[in-house]
Amino acid sequence: MKFTKRDLLTLLIGLFLFASCKDENTIGLNTDTENTFSGTLIDTATVTSQTLLDDVTSGVGLTRHPLGYMTDPVFGKSFANISMSVGIPSAAFRFGTNPVIDSAVLVLPYSSQFYGDTTTSVYTLQVKQLANDLSQEKSFQTNLNFATSGSIRGTFSGKIQPNTKFKISSIVTGGPDTLVTVGPQLRIKLDNTFIQSSIVNADTSKFESINAFFRYFKGLQVTAATSNQGGIMFFNFTGTDFTANTGTGARIDIYYKRQNATTTTAIDTLVTSFPISTANGPITTTIGHDYTGTAIKTQLDNPKAKYQVTYLQALAGLKNKISFPYLKSFVNNLPIKNGVKPKVVVNKAQLVIDLSDGTDVAPFNAAQRLSLYSYDIAGQRTNLPDNPSGTSATFGGYFDSVNKRYIFSVTDYIQALINGSTDYGAFLAPSSLTEFNLTPSVTSAARSVINTYKAGASSGEKRLKLNIYYTLVN
Repeated sequence: MKFTKRDLLTLLIGLFLFASCKDENTIGLNTDTENTFSGTLIDTATVTSQTLLDDVTSGVGLTRHPLGYMTDPVFGKSFANISMSVGIPSAAFRFGTNPVIDSAVLVLPYSSQFYGDTTTSVYTLQVKQLANDLSQEKSFQTNLNFATSGSIRGTFSGKIQPNTKFKISSIVTGGPDTLVTVGPQLRIKLDNTFIQSSIVNADTSKFESINAFFRYFKGLQVTAATSNQGGIMFFNFTGTDFTANTGTGARIDIYYKRQNATTTTAIDTLVTSFPISTANGPITTTIGHDYTGTAIKTQLDNPKAKYQVTYLQALAGLKNKISFPYLKSFVNNLPIKNGVKPKVVVNKAQLVIDLSDGTDVAPFNAAQRLSLYSYDIAGQRTNLPDNPSGTSATFGGYFDSVNKRYIFSVTDYIQALINGSTDYGAFLAPSSLTEFNLTPSVTSAARSVINTYKAGASSGEKRLKLNIYYTLVN
């Protein structure tokens, strides 16, 4: 580390200024040799963090859709339901003469990611019919509940295996049934009487077009309950192969018998599939959180108090507002030399977020990735200048499981604040591991508990830190 004589006085003034701020969150520096920069180090500027409810967001057009229920001893209870429109096999589809159902299965292919317990928790899923045509809804915000009608139309109860392939019996026309291996999927048996009356026996006019079927059938909703801690599973509704038994797309597989078209005394055994896809009609998720009796509820109800930890939660749950309130004071108190106030050039700035000890415990492990963004003058979310497209490889935010922390590179952002840009606040929230979420993440269910300022913290002690190396230029 190099320090010029000219910068020594500046450093001492900066240390005195930042150390005297009220209720500050200390910021420090990772001093790994590979990260060493020439210039002055500031490691005591104030960072404030505050737990906030995340914003409501859209439940449609998702990479994966969440479903489940979990009880987290720290974060309370969370749930996610799925409402879906159901398509038809083809325009003007017909079941044939005297069709009689054998069975029907709602097939939901698992997507990547699962959060929670698959070892001991038993999941109970219920399927109901929607009361209104989902395709005609005007809003799909994650806080909206979509009404259902009638009784339970399908159930599943058991442990889940979101990463396990298995075998099912496949109907072969003109030959014996055979076992086939299918990808990880959830199969929910539907009520035969319901499928017979509402689909198999439906007037043929209901199958003339997909919109006609939408108006008639409305759609389905799946909800979840669990024993023990539970968890959130994710499903893929972007598949395009709806082949009965073997297809990778979500669907309803209907197994039935009908009279043979040429030999009236013969019976055909068939299976047909009704596709469920984001390409055909809306599929949305409803999400809820209950923080009653938790420390989170205390922070939300008393936002002005100072706390040793703050909370982050995906599923549009919790975010943190991060602020740097004394950067302008630092600039204003720089010494004037020959009547000129020097300019500050930030060589490197890092926001280091340390996980609170003991909060990365299965089945509720720390979020594997965080997002960091800011607001613009209109109050809209925008990427930081260090991550303009949301895809920067050097921006950071990934969980370091060895050091139990996250690091973001925020050099350009801190430089802009020092240069006088208005600080509308930076915001921290969990993001999906596989994609950076600028909007509230509902494609992940993970959470993290992070440290804030700790008075009198020793060097290296875990806390929220900002690492700044800078140079003064006259």
